[in-house]
Amino acid sequence: MTTDTSDDQRTVPAEGSAPSDAPSGAASEAAPSAAAVLDALQHQLAVYARRAEQTRLGGLGQARNSMDRAAYLLLNRLGQEGPMGVKALASGMGIDSSTVTRQVAPLVETGLVKRTSHPEDGRAVVLQLSPRGEARLEEVRASRRRLMELITDEWTEEERATFCALLTRFNTAMLDLPPGGPANPEQYRAG
Repeated sequence: MTTDTSDDQRTVPAEGSAPSDAPSGAASEAAPSAAAVLDALQHQLAVYARRAEQTRLGGLGQARNSMDRAAYLLLNRLGQEGPMGVKALASGMGIDSSTVTRQVAPLVETGLVKRTSHPEDGRAVVLQLSPRGEARLEEVRASRRRLMELITDEWTEEERATFCALLTRFNTAMLDLPPGGPANPEQYRAG
């Protein structure tokens, strides 16, 4: 099967070059317009989403695609922040409590997460990684780390760090958007 990648290579026009949709011979002396950069950004995100879905970016080796995205994100959050209740977990992930409850149930059933009493309020229940969950999370993390290393093999450490910082900033800005997007973009910018 052949995949057409010609559309995937569209980038922001270089300074002093014509945009990809400009008539031939129409060179621009200025940097790409804001619209051209935003068009290229949304295009590259669409390409990324397609490729991420195709490959699931699930790591390398035996752990490749062995854990779905929801499970990985939940285990990773518990691994980074320690035991917490469903509401705190949902809030930190930007999803509702019923979604967390539904997604965590199979993790409890398979022994990756355990429910325990809150250390300060024995009536409350918190979720925490089990030893098996910690080991499994590290196995998947290591596999995904190797994949990121392979994909960015020709990048410098500074480029990797910059990309990570910008992607984190982008994801945070997306989390701040109201569901369905801003009704009034000007109001969103001011907020």
